[in-house]
Amino acid sequence: PDIMGQNQEKGNRRLSKWLDYGSITNDSQWDPCPTCQGTGRIPRGQEAQLVAVIPCSDQRLKPRHTKLYVSISVVLCLLICSLILFFLFPRTVEVSPVTFQSSMVYFTQDKVEMTIINQLNLSNQNFVTIQVQDLDLQALIYETVVGKTKTSNVTTINPRSQKTLTVKTSIVIDDPGLNNYCKSSSIRIHTLFLHLQMTIKVSFLSHAEQLSSDTYEYIDCGTNSTVPHNFPQLH
Repeated sequence: PDIMGQNQEKGNRRLSKWLDYGSITNDSQWDPCPTCQGTGRIPRGQEAQLVAVIPCSDQRLKPRHTKLYVSISVVLCLLICSLILFFLFPRTVEVSPVTFQSSMVYFTQDKVEMTIINQLNLSNQNFVTIQVQDLDLQALIYETVVGKTKTSNVTTINPRSQKTLTVKTSIVIDDPGLNNYCKSSSIRIHTLFLHLQMTIKVSFLSHAEQLSSDTYEYIDCGTNSTVPHNFPQLH
């Protein structure tokens, strides 16, 4: 009797295990799962061939902190995008007024030739390096073009820095009236009002920008000398 009781107890234990992995038929008969035979374990090698079916109330379908993880991911994405926009958003490249440095005057028989040197500062407010591609400077006296300067591939400016550019321009005055005025010995200071029109093309991050500046300055055209000399300027 003891042996029969032990066998029955083992059978009940085995049946209690099967109750978790099986189905009940219409006849209230318990059928073990044909795949795992009620053990809850699938045979090796069949993991990729079998599909598990779990109830919708299973906690595995409701992982904890899901909303927290989603919120953190969204905040991180917004933060990263904001930082990228902040550092890569194009900023203005500032150009300081042209500053007159010196001039050299040469007298010929019917012309007055001058070489003037100007300086300007370019300030890069971006977080990337900019390329100064072209610089065009045009000098006018009484709306008449007397000199031009064009330079390509000028320089590069590092992020958040500025650089000083020196521009040399050749001027030829062949107007008879201005020619006599500059060469006249009865006039102590031969002042000319020079209008400088400057255009600078810069590029960075596939973005091109054109900067313009107009400057007015006084020059002395009556000193026949190759020594650079300064003269009061007007911006």
